[in-house]
Amino acid sequence: MALPVVAIIGRPNVGKSSLFNALAGEMISIVEPTAGVTRDRVSTIIARGDKYFELIDTGGYGIVDVQQLSEHIEQQIVTAIESADIVLFVVDIRQGVVPLDERIAQLLRRGKLTVIGVANKADNAGIFPAAGEFAKLGFGEFICVSATNNLNKQVLLGRVFEGLSGVESDKPRTPVMKLAIVGKQNVGKSSLINAMAGSERVIVSETPGTTRDAIDVRIEKDGKTIVVIDTAGVRKKSRMADSIEFYSYVRATRSIQRADVVLFMIDATAKISDVDKKIGGFIAEEYKSCIIIINKWDLAKEITVTGAYEEYLTKLLPGLRYAPIAFTTATESKNVQSVLDLATEIFGQTTRWITTGRLNKAFESIKSESMSAGKRSSSGRPNIYYATQVSVNPVTLLMFVNNPELFDENHRRFIIGRLRELLPVGEVPIKLLARAHRREERV
Repeated sequence: MALPVVAIIGRPNVGKSSLFNALAGEMISIVEPTAGVTRDRVSTIIARGDKYFELIDTGGYGIVDVQQLSEHIEQQIVTAIESADIVLFVVDIRQGVVPLDERIAQLLRRGKLTVIGVANKADNAGIFPAAGEFAKLGFGEFICVSATNNLNKQVLLGRVFEGLSGVESDKPRTPVMKLAIVGKQNVGKSSLINAMAGSERVIVSETPGTTRDAIDVRIEKDGKTIVVIDTAGVRKKSRMADSIEFYSYVRATRSIQRADVVLFMIDATAKISDVDKKIGGFIAEEYKSCIIIINKWDLAKEITVTGAYEEYLTKLLPGLRYAPIAFTTATESKNVQSVLDLATEIFGQTTRWITTGRLNKAFESIKSESMSAGKRSSSGRPNIYYATQVSVNPVTLLMFVNNPELFDENHRRFIIGRLRELLPVGEVPIKLLARAHRREERV
């Protein structure tokens, strides 16, 4: 059963994103004094007892966007209104009614919607009487709130849940997997997520930097819920034009950290850049399972053999040599469902618990090779007594050894490479730990 939808609508800079964050109880939407920061529909789930609804933040209606995305933004707003059970019509109590408020009111009246008026930026009770002016917009008395200090937040939530009392809502299913889509600007991330969702969920434009927030989109696949996180395109820090781009970069890195599998998108028509290398390095440092998606493969002219391209990637992104590679054309939905199937398989690998018996059998198989590959020192040869798995996602293995210092990076890479061949975790990162084995515990 679909959740009831509550959409936040209003002109630019009335505090919609601040209100969204206040109602959600966490920082989700980017909040900046610059008008037009929010462009896509950003959503989250709000719960009270056994009641739930999806809250949607939208871009400012009537924004004149410097990147000529105004039409796209307004289409996202209209889509949000059409899907909404309740609309929170947000105005700025300090500025009073302005012509754009009246235009929005006309739009909302045409839809015969349930509308709750919200007079934001009412930072103290002394300003509350000014809200009376908004009654002429035709939606009754506006609730005075201050999103920045949570004033009347619970009053507003109470009105929303009261308005949804006749609408059925089941507890949303817990997502089985979180996928983060990351990459440079304009590689096709939003096209990919729309193809996965089967709808125009996020704005797609040839203008670099269209997506600014990290946007969670819930999709259904084979009866299971998956959260796909669309992130802002990453660029060099030295080229970040403003704080909005910086916050977008931070959101993108946090999305990688909270994802189960990262979908790292690369433009097949461009060479691997320093930004690509930086993203790949961060994914590897975080021990994240990853699928490298080569998008726009239909436009690639110079490299037409997938095997040659895979060698090229391994050379320039050595930290991700474990990651499988998929070739897509997101604008035409080519191979998109295959990517979702592959992500499910990779998630299965990174969450797999390996029995101690099977694990130690693998270590026994490589023990003689491992000892000869390890460095020699006055402390002797490296020796592994036994190993155990201590965690998943990433698969984390703890070796009990004679001396951890004997297991340098080259030796560990050798062991990990052999483990990938011997165990069903060949396409995910393995975190290998070593601990000195006390003599009296040896068997």
